Amino acid sequence: MQKIRKVLESFVEFMGSTVAWLTIFMVVGTFIIVVLRYVFDLGWIAMQESIIWMHAMVFMLGAAYTLQNDEHVRVDIFYRGLSNRNKAVVNLVGTILFLLPVTIFLVISSWDYVSISWTIRESSREAGGLPYPFVPILKSIIPLTAVLLTLQGIANIISSVLVLSNQRTVSEDPHNSNSELV
Repeated sequence: MQKIRKVLESFVEFMGSTVAWLTIFMVVGTFIIVVLRYVFDLGWIAMQESIIWMHAMVFMLGAAYTLQNDEHVRVDIFYRGLSNRNKAVVNLVGTILFLLPVTIFLVISSWDYVSISWTIRESSREAGGLPYPFVPILKSIIPLTAVLLTLQGIANIISSVLVLSNQRTVSEDPHNSNSELV
């Protein structure tokens, strides 16, 4: 089970690290847009749209990475004071009852949206905007986000089960990838 967890978490870590580079491209692209607009009085709609889509990709594809590093929003009234075993129970139940159903719903509900975009060879509605196939590729990020969250959810379930079966000790959180094995 440890190997499976490590493989899943390594993949999510790779995706998160890769997507983080989009922030640099967003900054450079925004700078270019501003210079073109205010210095040369030129507009470039496709570049403006690409910044918006990169912003969406950073948040969507970074969600699983954020979950992996326990940096997601958590209403932490009681959780912080719980023992590692109780945290593992909360994480296990939360993942099974909330995260996995939401990710399954996302895949199912976005499937037609994405497939129609591919079928009609959708491009930007704006004149000079992003051409086909960029829009369908970008819309495909929605189910991909759900898949990545599901993979991280499975890794979290494995991690919680290992904590509950006393096969693993955790310094602070059962989903900390730097935790020590017994």
